Amino acid sequence: MVRPKRAEQKPADPPGFSGFGRYAGPATLILSSLAEGPKHGYALTKDIERFADVRLAPGTLYEALSRLEGQGLIESVESDDRRRPYRLTVVGAEALRTHLAAQRKIADVGLRRLAGTWGAA
Repeated sequence: MVRPKRAEQKPADPPGFSGFGRYAGPATLILSSLAEGPKHGYALTKDIERFADVRLAPGTLYEALSRLEGQGLIESVESDDRRRPYRLTVVGAEALRTHLAAQRKIADVGLRRLAGTWGAA
């Protein structure tokens, strides 16, 4: 069996995304939601459902939040009630920007290749 090569982390890669593995999708959704402003878990879930039509299970959401906070991509914000809001950090914003630009490049290649072989959508 031939296994695909693993992408090696380049020095310019943002911290956080290289080690996320299966959590890269939820991390991207969470960071994209927080790019609009601070939110607590339930508000994140509802926002992600609205803009991405994806429902993150609570375990997936809170595991990703823990990883993101541990890597300094998000931070918790003081709150007057029991909810714990999070906000994007400067490092998190740059990591998201870099990650989305790389994903856009991949999407552009895929769409061009589809158009060349299968016609425009």
